[in-house]
Amino acid sequence: MVKKNSILEARRYLDNARAILREKALKEDEYYQDEKYVKLAGHAAYAGVLVALDSLLGDKKKGRKEVSWYKEQLAAMDKRVLKHFISAYDLLHLSMSYDGNPETAVAQLGLKRAEEIITWVETRGCA
Repeated sequence: MVKKNSILEARRYLDNARAILREKALKEDEYYQDEKYVKLAGHAAYAGVLVALDSLLGDKKKGRKEVSWYKEQLAAMDKRVLKHFISAYDLLHLSMSYDGNPETAVAQLGLKRAEEIITWVETRGCA
């Protein structure tokens, strides 16, 4: 059962990511000007996705959770959400968090995917 507090926490991460982009990343035309804040926002949004998923999927039996574990779990549950997760991982974690991709379209699509995943988790039932 998904805990309502976990969904609120996941959304808080997402709100923080949006605020970082809006207030600190310095949007100019179709690009953010400050890579540092793009990276922070990508990390915050991806962390929100993981908070939501962890509340649904629970603990892994052995070792640390890796992206492949999340993919396996989601593949067994919902292929559409699996695709959203792969997209969110690529956009938020790799493109934004690691590479600091400054394109606003990348950030907006990544945030959209994060929102879709969090909403999906929420619809699976809150305690």
